[in-house]
Amino acid sequence: MFLLDDLLVRPFTSVLTVIQALAVEEIYDREAIRNDLKENRLLFEMGDRSRAEYERRQEELRTQLDVAEQVHETLSGKIQVKQ
Repeated sequence: MFLLDDLLVRPFTSVLTVIQALAVEEIYDREAIRNDLKENRLLFEMGDRSRAEYERRQEELRTQLDVAEQVHETLSGKIQVKQ
């Protein structure tokens, strides 16, 4: 019975673990958030964004980055995807 479980269930759970890890990477992509921070700064410096809009977006992105950092720190030992 356990052999059958290992043959049928284990590959399925491995696939789910990989899908979960990829989803976390996509949702909490720290590099993409950092790029958005740079773009926000550039738009402000070029005059395409007001100071109020810049500061609002900056705060929003910093919060997103903090959450992404916490998620990656929490999950760093639990889910690993081989690259």
